[in-house]
Amino acid sequence: MNVGTSDPNLLNAAASPTDGILAPRYRAATLGMVALMSLIAFEALAVTTAMPTVARELDGLRIYALAFGGVLATSVIGMVISGRMSDRRGPAPAMWLGLVGFVGGLLVAGFAHTMALLLVGRLIQGLGAGLLSPALYVIVGRLYPEHLRPRVFASFSAGWVVPALVGPAISGLIVEHFGWRWVFLGVPLLALPAALGLRGALRSLDPPSGHADDRPGRMLNAVGASIGACVLFLAGQEHSWRAVPMLVPALAALVFCGRRLLPPGTLRAARGLPAVIGLRGLVASAFFGAEAFLPLAFSRQHGLSPVWSGLAISVGAIGWFSGSWYQGHLATISRQALLIRGTGLMVVGTIIAGLATFAVTPVPIAVLGWLTTGLGIGMVYGTVSALALSLSAPHEQGTNASALQLCESLAVASTLAIGGSLFAALLNASQTMAFGANFAITVVLALLATVVARRTNTPSAL
Repeated sequence: MNVGTSDPNLLNAAASPTDGILAPRYRAATLGMVALMSLIAFEALAVTTAMPTVARELDGLRIYALAFGGVLATSVIGMVISGRMSDRRGPAPAMWLGLVGFVGGLLVAGFAHTMALLLVGRLIQGLGAGLLSPALYVIVGRLYPEHLRPRVFASFSAGWVVPALVGPAISGLIVEHFGWRWVFLGVPLLALPAALGLRGALRSLDPPSGHADDRPGRMLNAVGASIGACVLFLAGQEHSWRAVPMLVPALAALVFCGRRLLPPGTLRAARGLPAVIGLRGLVASAFFGAEAFLPLAFSRQHGLSPVWSGLAISVGAIGWFSGSWYQGHLATISRQALLIRGTGLMVVGTIIAGLATFAVTPVPIAVLGWLTTGLGIGMVYGTVSALALSLSAPHEQGTNASALQLCESLAVASTLAIGGSLFAALLNASQTMAFGANFAITVVLALLATVVARRTNTPSAL
């Protein structure tokens, strides 16, 4: 199989081993991409804080869930479009179209005077964000030499960690002192200058050679998967056995449509690229599935205040950044060894963090477990991204970058919907059982990830 480094365009980006991602030839692109990633992350986290106020002021509680589920649904469509555009014409068209959608959606939402109009803005915003993310991955694959890509993905992780730590607090201050509209209207003021740093890099990239993936029905399957994701999100809001009639057809739609959007063999973790992409979905589901219930466990089982629960959870973001930095700058072992160690740390970490289910467990023990989980996924996440690009020919990088993010989005949505409904169904019987069942799911996912991590080498390497 050809790999991304065979692209003749990358000859222009050849770097000495001592060059870093902030070397003059890469500095503007690196800073621009990290800034955009940070803004996307901040917006996702800030809106969560602001939406209760928005729903009250616009009398929109009836469609509150759609303001979140709709974004997930349209982002799925955006990812598929972005992957196809990037493979056919290079990442620039998808990048600029995504920026227009992201900024335009924020402006519509920020100026909305009805919840319906705000929902329209959120749908446009989700489509734009879905277009942006795979395009940024393709820029990494085509602009940077292979040895620098793990460092770029480590910087992307940093771009998510800072908003995770301070985003909700800043959003709360904005809502309180300036009004909720500025949560939406402030980001475009920063996103446009950040994107300007990518102009030079994008102009230097010609369309890739080779034939892009033209499997029929991709857009139809993307629409089917997005509808399934939206229904799954709504089912998760039910938090009871009543969600089952929605969960079953939604999951069926995701499996049926999703398997046609992912590389063949992804759902069975076929060796090589399919296993790499499947691993992304497993580790993300394990991490975010645990993160969704850990603050509630700290609150209900240990009596922690929201502030202290939030601080306890933030150590996972610190661990994620540390693990990502290690894989990008300090690791001296193979990529596959990093994946095996990282998934192993996630198993240990989720087991220990899950002990928060029991009131007798000291909180610092559970926090240490969560730090270990974050360290593990940090080692895995950037490594998976770099491996996926290395295993892709230039004309496949867009489709495979899209598949990485599709697999994560659909897997996390499924895990949260199932976990939320299971939690609510068991809560009346036993609070401990409700928490324990959800943490057991995340441990199983982490264990599966350790198996799949051993299948990420290519068949030719055996």
